[in-house]
Amino acid sequence: MASISRQALIIAAAIVIVAAGAGYYFLHKPGAAVLDQASAATPAPATSAPASDLMVAGPLGEMALGSPTAPNVVIEYVSMTCPHCARFHGEVYPKFKAQYVDTGKVYYVLREFPLDPLATAAIVVARCAPKERFFPLVDLMYDHQSEWAFVPQPVDALFNLVKQAGFTRDAFNACLTNQSLLDGVNWVQDRSTKLFGVNSTPTFFINGTKVAGEQTLDQLAAALKK
Repeated sequence: MASISRQALIIAAAIVIVAAGAGYYFLHKPGAAVLDQASAATPAPATSAPASDLMVAGPLGEMALGSPTAPNVVIEYVSMTCPHCARFHGEVYPKFKAQYVDTGKVYYVLREFPLDPLATAAIVVARCAPKERFFPLVDLMYDHQSEWAFVPQPVDALFNLVKQAGFTRDAFNACLTNQSLLDGVNWVQDRSTKLFGVNSTPTFFINGTKVAGEQTLDQLAAALKK
């Protein structure tokens, strides 16, 4: 039998626990979501990173919007179960995208930094979809985060949400056990921690400068090249 990664085992265990009716405790027990405050082994925070390192895409490729030749590059590390990320994507991101990404002023890159097994499951499911449906799925998950991320049976709730986008239960389960996707997500997260000091979400790199935490539209605008 082929070996299964630790991450795959964690996700599988989470799904089993949820199916047994203990999912709410597993995902909300003390310490379950502390990584959005600090990682267990926090490296010295990086304040900036060279483009030659920062712009290296992961094994799964970049999920990006806008022109790669735009004068500004904004990279956001996200976790799908992070309420701060959801609030940013609901309140700030649509205006930011309309004013800066869609107008050719910003190249926006979204990178995975899941803080828990459920966040890993969610971003893996989004990665399973055709590339043109990735961002709509991310939007859908953030718009309805409270309906699947913080409920007694979150995996079932997540499936019920994404089946609107055409996922069958078999396809959904296949996504969660796709080893190449799990490895690709892990690669991005591990590299961002080791090289760039990312340990919370959302974390932005705006033209190479690290900015941790939610940002307002004005704060983002002030950091961009005119």
